[in-house]
Amino acid sequence: MENHDNSQNKRQKQNTEILTNDKDFLKKEPFNSNYILLQNENLSPQTKHDQKRIKYKIDVLEVIPPPQIAYSLAYTKTDGYAILGTLGNFSLVIGKAKSRKSFYINIAVSAALSKDYILERFRGCLKDDKNEVLYFDTEQGKYHVQKAVKRICTQIKQPEPKNLHVYYLRSLTPSERLEFIENEIYSNDKIGFVVIDGIKDLVTSINDEEQATNIASKLLKWTEQCNIHIVTVLHQNKSDTNARGHIGTELINKAETVLEVAKAESDNDISVVTPLQCRDIEPEVFAFEINEHGIPIIAENFEVRTETKNNKFDISDLENFKKYQLLTEVFSNGSSFSYSELVIQIGLAYKNQLKATIGNNRAKLLITDCKNNNWLLQEKPKAPYTLGEYIQAKQF
Repeated sequence: MENHDNSQNKRQKQNTEILTNDKDFLKKEPFNSNYILLQNENLSPQTKHDQKRIKYKIDVLEVIPPPQIAYSLAYTKTDGYAILGTLGNFSLVIGKAKSRKSFYINIAVSAALSKDYILERFRGCLKDDKNEVLYFDTEQGKYHVQKAVKRICTQIKQPEPKNLHVYYLRSLTPSERLEFIENEIYSNDKIGFVVIDGIKDLVTSINDEEQATNIASKLLKWTEQCNIHIVTVLHQNKSDTNARGHIGTELINKAETVLEVAKAESDNDISVVTPLQCRDIEPEVFAFEINEHGIPIIAENFEVRTETKNNKFDISDLENFKKYQLLTEVFSNGSSFSYSELVIQIGLAYKNQLKATIGNNRAKLLITDCKNNNWLLQEKPKAPYTLGEYIQAKQF
């Protein structure tokens, strides 16, 4: 009995020493969050749990820096930018078939690779030690995946970017794709940005709850352990705008950002990207179209071009500099105009610049808005209107 007690006390002492050593390790700087503490199979279950407690417990006094931004989108109506993705998290892009989701991915990857703004609004923020990009396509064949890569090369003006690694996985089984992606992610410490175009092809059934949970858990594990951002792409249901299956529900619940890509109802050449869910401040709705070279470009004045009878564009939401551009064109035809003449001239300028028509009521609303900003001047009531000065807001 005494020997048994001594043996038990000895084991407890050994476990305590191991735990103490692990605590000392955790106090060392810098702490590597990817270090796996639980490799020693000789540890008791209680000791293993104690180690987990140390690793996962939140210390309210600890100074934790915000996650590094992976890529962002500049605002058009105010200063600053919206965060589209950060390292340590994943985002989800959803849309109907042929809504140009892959063209949006073209923009995202280009931003991640480039030091410059893409389309004057998208900006990658990866540091030099995490600036490599993995791009997995599970649906398309080799020719079309290479075609997508060539678009990216054109967009960033680099014939062969060395930090871009692209793979087409269509011929693999779901489990083989999952294994291949995981191996690639863990094989390179410089990876900072990953795209999985066709996340549903990592499971055998989009409605299998266990597989959906497993994929979401994998994404959370990869992003946290490797400090990367992953952009996933998933189709919407044919009958509604929900992401497909249990995997869609699971990914939406866990994603940092969810963006919807949809063709505009009144102009199918334009794809509108709408934020559905964001952990940070939502980005503005934006739109893109494809130019004659097959490259995505910002769709200028898309709010006006895509308005419908049931969804009229609020003229007061037009960017200030565009309002003043309309006035500049109007007053290129004369130095002053009466109110009724001004309504007609604004209608003509609007159609010329924005390729859309504006009714008299909205033209009058625009005149009032411009008067309030002192861009339209009158010496006295009912006097002719003249052009005022456009003063831009100060940049801070």
